[in-house]
Amino acid sequence: MRRHNQPMSAYIVGLTGGVASGKTTVEACFQRLGVVVADADHAAREAVAVGSDGLAEVVAAFGAGVLAADGSLDRAAMRQHIFADDAARKQLELIVHPRVHALLEQACRAASGPYAIASIPLLAEGGRARYPWLQRILLVDVAAELQLMRLLQRDGIDETLARKMLAAQATRQQRLAIADDVLVNDQSIDALSAHVAALDGLYRRLAAGK
Repeated sequence: MRRHNQPMSAYIVGLTGGVASGKTTVEACFQRLGVVVADADHAAREAVAVGSDGLAEVVAAFGAGVLAADGSLDRAAMRQHIFADDAARKQLELIVHPRVHALLEQACRAASGPYAIASIPLLAEGGRARYPWLQRILLVDVAAELQLMRLLQRDGIDETLARKMLAAQATRQQRLAIADDVLVNDQSIDALSAHVAALDGLYRRLAAGK
């Protein structure tokens, strides 16, 4: 429960990066420093949770075949479907993304502390203008071949699907174009943690107007 003397976060940093770039690791580094992180992947699950209006709209658009036996969204089947059909992917995004945006902003503004982070993998795809409540954008950057290797190892998928997933996202250049800060994630966890600590100091100063 929030105490009355705890201010709501007005300074919000958008954290983004391509699939398998290491955003989850960066999130954990910020969280260890006491920063609240609202994650778009978690918000997306909430947006289509069992019994939600979002899930009902997905079923209306794609049919009951997208449901698992327990009535939840079958994410593996949905992923295979949307990466084989651009129109289907865009239709799903129109259903899910507005709900995710609202949940993220609500969570960040409710967070105590000098600033909060909204982790948004597809920030570049949607465009910065869709997030007027972000004061700054941090990109977790990684070379394309390292990204592909990490994705294959992480998800255990074949290279064809992995490359389709990468191709469906914004390019590295498009992500760099919207970033205020860039964290290159190709070093040790100690180096990554040190970089995050430096950024934390910067964001605390900016949130304080210094």
